[in-house]
Amino acid sequence: MVDLDCKTKMPSKSPKLSNKLHVCIPTPYRGASKSPISCSDSVCAAYEQYFRLPELRKLWSSKEFPNWKEGSVLKPALQALEITFRFVSVVLSDPRPYANRREFKRRLESLATSQIQLIAILCEEEDGAGGAPIVDLTASNGVLARTGSSAEVWKIPGGESTLVNRTSEYSLLPRLATWQKSEDVAEKIMYTIECEMRRCPYTLGLGEPNLAGKPNLEYDAVCRPNELHALKKTPCDHIDNHENQTLYTTHQILESWIFTTQQLLKRIVSRIENKEFEGASNDCYLLERIWKLLAEIEDLHLLMDPDDFLRLKNQLSINSGAESDPLCFRSRGLFEITKSSQDLKHKVPEILGVEVDPSGGPRVQEAAMRLYSEKKDFVKIHLFQGMQAVEAALKRFFYAYKQVLAVVMGSLEAKANRVVVNAEACDSLSHVFLEPTYYPSLDAAKTFLGEFWSHEKKR
Repeated sequence: MVDLDCKTKMPSKSPKLSNKLHVCIPTPYRGASKSPISCSDSVCAAYEQYFRLPELRKLWSSKEFPNWKEGSVLKPALQALEITFRFVSVVLSDPRPYANRREFKRRLESLATSQIQLIAILCEEEDGAGGAPIVDLTASNGVLARTGSSAEVWKIPGGESTLVNRTSEYSLLPRLATWQKSEDVAEKIMYTIECEMRRCPYTLGLGEPNLAGKPNLEYDAVCRPNELHALKKTPCDHIDNHENQTLYTTHQILESWIFTTQQLLKRIVSRIENKEFEGASNDCYLLERIWKLLAEIEDLHLLMDPDDFLRLKNQLSINSGAESDPLCFRSRGLFEITKSSQDLKHKVPEILGVEVDPSGGPRVQEAAMRLYSEKKDFVKIHLFQGMQAVEAALKRFFYAYKQVLAVVMGSLEAKANRVVVNAEACDSLSHVFLEPTYYPSLDAAKTFLGEFWSHEKKR
């Protein structure tokens, strides 16, 4: 039991209500005592080499446009989308008669839509063009050099202005639109780009109609599709197993979004430190959606043929039993964004403008109660709700990952080859989603307020 002093001025207290409410705070899960740790350096290095992450990282972090503020966040997201276009080609070219092409096709359509929605949100953040490398098509008077693009000149019926619709020359999406097998997928993606980019100051230039005649992003210069698709072959390309390319492409998309998340987390921390709470709140909700996207990417493993995948697992010598931690923590990036997302909890006192009581008193909790009840700094409330939404999405990701691991590799593999798993010997994957709340002060403040209004109802 915890005594919470009700020192804050609360609306219309009941005369029968004591100034102390006894609120039960749940005890932490006993198996959550150890923090998850990444796998050994040698295992992580092997993971990175297989997916060619050092080469991808150079593309993600290149600085061709130093004045573009959002470039570090947006570029790897665009590259993940471009790799998704390649994935469509891989799936529809699969010669195996037993491959589940129909469902894979629908999943990739949905994945592309989710990515475009997030890219559009990132583009909305920019003030005007925000230093983005764009081509203003309305200023060209219908004339546009064809170097590096294909251009289409047209006029709005009954209008005077001439518009130019520019399409990337090196992206795979326009090519998919010309292939009978993928034509419907490509057209749907193009119309999704047109709809989702409506609030943005520019559009992507991937063949979408661009009915508003917006400036086009220099997609080929930013995304560098030629260099990106040069990394389509795995170091183990000699392995005769079609799931090799499926696994490889899935994880390249995943790692691209993980890199985007790393940059976004840096921006969240910077905005909190600069008191830009509204921007930090928007970024937290974006971060929540990215965690959900990562789960959607991992779900693609469910469509892999069981026999082919397990044979590939043996061919690649993938064995979770060799390490005490799950396969996902072979990704240093995933481990880093997990820890950084958890570490947002340390920003709570700074946001509230109080210091942690060294004697363990409820100073932070009382400040949170004042914030929630007075509603004066509602932007901070939005930020806290966003931070707790990130926590929920993170824990859902790892819970879902464990289920995917069990379906794809078998339940024994999901338990890291432990025949018996109890609360004391909990694996680090279960630890993440069974861990108690990252925000105990916010949790206790809400618990107290709930008890307060419960007593008010009984007056």
